[in-house]
Amino acid sequence: MRVTEGGVEFEVADARDGASEGRGDDVFYNPTQELNRDLTVAVLRAYREREPRADSYLDAMTASGVRALRAANEGWDVTAADTDAEAVALARENAARNDLDVDVRERDANALMHDSTHDVIDLDPFGTPVPFADAAFSNARDLVCVTATDTAPLCGAHFESGVRSYSAVPRNTDYHPEMGLRILLSAMVRTAARYDTAARPICSHVSRHYARTYLELDGRATKADECIDELGHVYHCEDCLTRDHEYGLIADPPEACPACGSNRVVTAGPLWLGAIRESEFVARVASHVDDEMGEAARARRTLDTLETELDRPTHYDQHRLCKEWTRSAPAMDDFLAELRDAGFEASRAHYHGTAFKTDASVAEIREATTAGE
Repeated sequence: MRVTEGGVEFEVADARDGASEGRGDDVFYNPTQELNRDLTVAVLRAYREREPRADSYLDAMTASGVRALRAANEGWDVTAADTDAEAVALARENAARNDLDVDVRERDANALMHDSTHDVIDLDPFGTPVPFADAAFSNARDLVCVTATDTAPLCGAHFESGVRSYSAVPRNTDYHPEMGLRILLSAMVRTAARYDTAARPICSHVSRHYARTYLELDGRATKADECIDELGHVYHCEDCLTRDHEYGLIADPPEACPACGSNRVVTAGPLWLGAIRESEFVARVASHVDDEMGEAARARRTLDTLETELDRPTHYDQHRLCKEWTRSAPAMDDFLAELRDAGFEASRAHYHGTAFKTDASVAEIREATTAGE
């Protein structure tokens, strides 16, 4: 089956029988990840302006080669790797079809990353990226791009698997998309710090069933220490939905919820509690989304919300709160306006349509928002 995406044309196995999983009979191709790839291209365009020296890009798990082709089409010096001989052959054919110079290698990603250095390394594996993180952070110069599709372990729905994979405690809360992203960021930041490298997210998002982040590297140990200082824990009451956060690698949870007195307070962490993006960089990324991209509209909506999202460690679900309070949910814009009128900060959150962030407590949110009474 021939597909056109972002100005490149490529062959993939016929995915009609497995479209929901994005699999064909042979080499993996996921059409639902087009948003991910569109945003990757926009990030690469914006990052080249930020760091003009950056030139080389590694697509560490290339499959059909579409991500590598799109990077090469932007003028990057691209290396693509896969352990599957059929994937390598198909990626080479697709590069030749588009007259793009891509160095496609049949190599294990970790072996290749340990043997070579690239300005940008992109990890987009099946499931967790953790087995590839050490090699990436020890050998990338500027930027490591990471996708995680194992959202159930990340979000705490598969608790033991999440603990094993990420060396952290995830909790399945009403802000589970953000829980997953911050667990992922924590693991990546801690991995980079082992190499005296700071890995700071300049753009991150959760879309559909994956988390994606772009981590800019700084080889100064003092900067790595600063990143470690932005790790900590969230304490969440399962009864009244109150939550609090605390910086530090040692958790010190309250014995009971300070708001309702419940003893059902769970601890999550260590999480990344810092900003998940740089607003100015996200604005630059948005300026590089063009109409040729198949998911341009969604990409712009995601980035516009992400740019103005408050830097708070958790988001609230408006519908969950209103259900808890047995009231109907008003229009989100009216709901947020009431919070602002009461003197609080409030913004939409990109995780889903009913997600919002505020510096108000749960009790203060309830008191300030009366439109649904």
